[in-house]
Amino acid sequence: MKIIDVIPHAISVPLDKPFYFSQGWVHERSSLIIEIVTDEGIIGWGESLCHGLQSPHISASIVEHVFKPLLLNRDPFDVEVIWETLYNHTRPYGQAGAAVNAISGVDIALWDVIGKTVGKPIHALIGGAFRKEITPYATGFYRVKDGNYPQDSITEALGYIENGFTAFKLKIGFGLQEDINLIKAVREAVGNDVRIMADANGAYNLATARKLIKEVDKYSLYFLEELLAPEDLVGYTQIKNLSGTYIAAGEQVFGKMGFNPWLNARALDVIQPDLCSAGGFTECKKIAALAQANHTMMIPHVWGSGIGIAASLQFIASIPATPLSLNPTEPMLEFDQSSHPFRTDLIFDGIQFIDGRVKVPTLPGIGVEVNRDIIKNYKVN
Repeated sequence: MKIIDVIPHAISVPLDKPFYFSQGWVHERSSLIIEIVTDEGIIGWGESLCHGLQSPHISASIVEHVFKPLLLNRDPFDVEVIWETLYNHTRPYGQAGAAVNAISGVDIALWDVIGKTVGKPIHALIGGAFRKEITPYATGFYRVKDGNYPQDSITEALGYIENGFTAFKLKIGFGLQEDINLIKAVREAVGNDVRIMADANGAYNLATARKLIKEVDKYSLYFLEELLAPEDLVGYTQIKNLSGTYIAAGEQVFGKMGFNPWLNARALDVIQPDLCSAGGFTECKKIAALAQANHTMMIPHVWGSGIGIAASLQFIASIPATPLSLNPTEPMLEFDQSSHPFRTDLIFDGIQFIDGRVKVPTLPGIGVEVNRDIIKNYKVN
């Protein structure tokens, strides 16, 4: 089997109602979908994550002009060799960011080819499933221009609970007192049995983060995410043990090389690599091994389309709890509920959310079928 084509599909759809978070306004939802075609007619699909304000054209250009010539006529089963080849080729200008982001989508597509070739879901090929269904937490709570906060956030939180969620993640980073008021209001509205997380998207410095942690300790958050800039490893070591709330980060850290110093420093309670950004299956399994060796929990970041969600479910199924025990602390699925015009339609709504749990897909490869009409309708490159 040989690769005969590599097609980057940049997709971008304007939002009817733009929303904002601590780093700016989101006016469209975008993704880079990568299609790998083989000479045996088997096609693999992957996704390179577009972070909140990232253009899909960046990674698309890397795939088209750098990776495609290196991939043609290669055996898709050579995932390890291919990964290291692509990383080494871009190492002088791409040890993190869009280059590894692009490798991630290629790697996922290769594993999709492999799974379809042998008739197995990817989790069965990377060690098996520690779990067949996963507890999700709802990600949302972005703000709109004419919103009324914290009341709109309370309404959104109650809606998630009504729909079967037992956990959700607030958006914070809108100002210290604003964040404190939001967390207080939502906790009082939903009670103590719901697991609440909060994500600042790197909005604060060390001093402000320290104050926030102490002020909201009484509201029993499960974790606080990305309080500091992703470069501030030392800062994270200084806030990690200020309360009983876990400190999480890592969606803007890339590959085993990127995560190694964070794990060696025990800077985080929870690491959050994104499968579609940190290196795909091949690299994220190595990150998971490093996390296990350093006794650190992993709850992957997930914010992509249905392809990214389906692939992440395959990966999360294969992650051992840290540590294994009779009643372990299990990894969760970040399940984006914010406005997204093509998230579910792209995979024919192939993710099952039943009774508060998400089923791990069992079809070959990433476990879902891809709707080409969605790609055709929204493709921008």
